[in-house]
Amino acid sequence: MNSIVVFCGASDGYNETYREIAYQVGVTLAEKKIRIIYGGAKIGLMGALADGALNHNGEIIGVIPEFLKTKEVAHTGLSRLITVNTMHERKLKMHELSDGILTLPGGWGTMEELFEMLTWGQLGLHSKPVGILNINGYYDALKALCDNMVVEGFLNETVNNSISINESFDSLLELMYASMPPINKKWITKQTI
Repeated sequence: MNSIVVFCGASDGYNETYREIAYQVGVTLAEKKIRIIYGGAKIGLMGALADGALNHNGEIIGVIPEFLKTKEVAHTGLSRLITVNTMHERKLKMHELSDGILTLPGGWGTMEELFEMLTWGQLGLHSKPVGILNINGYYDALKALCDNMVVEGFLNETVNNSISINESFDSLLELMYASMPPINKKWITKQTI
């Protein structure tokens, strides 16, 4: 991967560990010369990620809708800040600029971004590796939900298994480099279960 989109919260969360690890992810990606594409904010985990990369000479590109420039407080020190009109254009531009997808903790916006990329992958619109950094077990409940989707017949097991989830960022990157896109030629039916 030469560039990776990182989805994460515009809040810090209550545990300082989230911010510390987001900063370290920025540092690690900068040191590995992996360009970061993210939501463009200077606050929350987004800001920590950006600062970690920038403080270690990393390249980081923000993509932000015009209406969020003041609400999310756009980061002014980025390698590049791209302004778009809508949230959909933001995700599309982030997707176009990246060749991998990483998700850190966040709220509904982060989940929406992650699930849109997962859906696009399921539909064969991209074959990029998707990784979830499970800081403090943050994504344990999401993993259980996705596993239940498989059990209940709403999600193909191959697609579910294509998501790399790990507590260690270094291990997660290794999983993402080794991952293969899901091969899902059929929708789930009673005959395929």
